[in-house]
Amino acid sequence: MTPDPGVVEVNVPPSSSSREHAALMDAVFDAALHVGLHAEKWQLDGRQAGSGGGNHITLGGPTALASPFVRRPDLLASLLAFAQHHPSLSYLFSGLFVGPTSQAPRVDEARHDDLYELEIALARAHDRDAPAPPWLGDSLFRHLLVDVAGSTHRTEICIDKLFDPATPHGRQGLVELRAFEMPPHARMTVAQVALVRALVAAFAKEPYRGPLVRWGQVLHDRFLLPTWLWRDFEDVLAHLERAGVALPAEAYRVFLEQRCPVVGVLDVGDVRLELRNAIEPWNVLGEEVTATGTARYVDSSMERVEMRATGLVPERYTIAVNGLELPMRSTGTAGDFVGGVRFRAWAPPHALHPHLGIHHPLRFDLIDTWAKRSIGACAYHVWHPEGRAYDVPPLTRFEAAARRAQRFTVEGPSRWPARAARARPHGDAPYTLDLRRFAIDRPMPEPEEEEVE
Repeated sequence: MTPDPGVVEVNVPPSSSSREHAALMDAVFDAALHVGLHAEKWQLDGRQAGSGGGNHITLGGPTALASPFVRRPDLLASLLAFAQHHPSLSYLFSGLFVGPTSQAPRVDEARHDDLYELEIALARAHDRDAPAPPWLGDSLFRHLLVDVAGSTHRTEICIDKLFDPATPHGRQGLVELRAFEMPPHARMTVAQVALVRALVAAFAKEPYRGPLVRWGQVLHDRFLLPTWLWRDFEDVLAHLERAGVALPAEAYRVFLEQRCPVVGVLDVGDVRLELRNAIEPWNVLGEEVTATGTARYVDSSMERVEMRATGLVPERYTIAVNGLELPMRSTGTAGDFVGGVRFRAWAPPHALHPHLGIHHPLRFDLIDTWAKRSIGACAYHVWHPEGRAYDVPPLTRFEAAARRAQRFTVEGPSRWPARAARARPHGDAPYTLDLRRFAIDRPMPEPEEEEVE
């Protein structure tokens, strides 16, 4: 047990089975609860966040030479290719901060040229006929599984303790999966480990290989929206089912509800609008000199939400966000459409594009284009709709839910005739409309001056 900023870090001993790990998690959570500690954490606005600690999953064997990743480099190669094909494994279980400068960046998030080199290394790792010395996996992937600064530790799949010939500390036969953050319940940690063990079992039975995908900007544009994120994870579960290690989808739906909670629902006739929070990667800014030294700020001014419409007739209805037509994509089901919105939630002193104001509140209008009228509207507020401040984080999950509910309001329809200005997303980001590219921002409200008697 180690004190960490704001949390107590508990490093658990190795487990040889999922049942053993489940019993261990129950004991740890029960002991923590008896001393007044838990893994739930709420932000000021009511959204749930990780407790602040990692929940990195480490895989290995009883000894370094007995590790399956040392004995079979194709096992590690299968894990790398499968994770690159399925971005849901990178974002569904992670914390708030994702992207190339996070604690667990994907191999294709910043160094896109590495995919070309990685394919050459994967081909050698899958060659079962060639000799496989213990250090083969380390030598093939050590310089590819790194972050933008070259760190071998800050990466989604970390092998700095696999089998480094240069140091005894690096020869432990371990592979660390870092795209997992501490969930609020013991059963959720067990579900994470069960998923990873199932993937390893499937790859041990049949190695996974295939050309790597050049996602580009679509990686964030598409898979940071909850609908497409969950659909990709359903493909992961389908692969496991075909391999004979099926897992129930309902055991993992809770991660999506925690990661991308429902903000609010508006029913208008046969149309239902569901608004969810989505995932937004924050840019790390350049170095700045402060009173205490050199610092690098994070641009936390951006948010992303997803609007999902069911029962929508696209020939008749359109959805407007702050007066702009929101491009909606079909999910493949009749009447089911999804659209993403990126917007500037606030204007901090350290952020990109200081010339821009803010876009909230976001107002969504369902417009009947035949009658040229708005038939229903709702709004998403980044903060309390009346401008009230929260002094402390919510004490319970019920208070947190109440704060989230306050930030979604049902609005009256717009005046007739209602029209949405034509807007199309950028070609590099076809799934999400970025409001910063349109001149609809508003200046930050000035703070009210206190009266002096």
